[in-house]
Amino acid sequence: MNRISNHLVQDWRSRELTSFKRDELQDLLDLKAGKEALSYSTVDHLRWDIKQIFDMAAAEGHIVRNPALLLFTPKEARLAQRKVMTPSEVQTCFRVLAPRERLIAKLALLAGMRPGEIFALTWGEMTSTYANIRQRVYRGVIDSPKTEQSYRKAALSEGILNEVEEWRKLAPSTAAHAWVFPSERMTPMAKENVWRRSIGPKLQEAGLGWVNFQVMRRTHASLMSDLGVEGKLVADQLGHSLDVNQNVYTQSAVSKRQIAVNRLENSLIGVQMEFTVPMDSVIN
Repeated sequence: MNRISNHLVQDWRSRELTSFKRDELQDLLDLKAGKEALSYSTVDHLRWDIKQIFDMAAAEGHIVRNPALLLFTPKEARLAQRKVMTPSEVQTCFRVLAPRERLIAKLALLAGMRPGEIFALTWGEMTSTYANIRQRVYRGVIDSPKTEQSYRKAALSEGILNEVEEWRKLAPSTAAHAWVFPSERMTPMAKENVWRRSIGPKLQEAGLGWVNFQVMRRTHASLMSDLGVEGKLVADQLGHSLDVNQNVYTQSAVSKRQIAVNRLENSLIGVQMEFTVPMDSVIN
């Protein structure tokens, strides 16, 4: 809604759908990627939004052809650097945060939960082994999870479960419907406020000012991969498809890839030797 309002409705509110041509729509994407320097993700989502709007218009008979059918995301669109935390940086993060914020960070880093899912948790959804994800909070509104795969049981480590019980002792209410992380008004805490007031400043002081909730989830996926955890298990824990887990969230370290290519090289050298040694013997 925010993308459509800011980048489409604001300039084209009074335009008829039939008046648009493909070149004009592509020029808009070129502008967003170039002069306005929006991220690749934002421009690509905007391309998808435009296509969906005109797909619906064509399906409803308002236009004959979809002018957005062949739109592409410009190569000039800025690709964000997908950073991940090292194990030592994760430990630093946990060390500098206060108990409540540390538990929030652990739910993101160790359990792979989205911030909207964390702040929408009620005590009734916290079990002895997992958090039952059935809702999220988005811009202060309780909403359904992001995708069908987001409806899940997010496993909680023993350390997290212990901290949950410690936090339960301090909670103003532990009724089944009560929020695990309530605000002063007993509404779900806003992630922006928590980050700006409590988490961000502490991480900035510790040299981790580049970290955010997305980095934490990406770190979860990458470190789980480094541990050799099956990709499907990681995807199910994060609440998205295996393809997204492998191609978007998981970042492989160069050291890990070097081990892999060395392993490949050694296997090929071994194969070559198996064939060359006997041939030399025959020639001799």
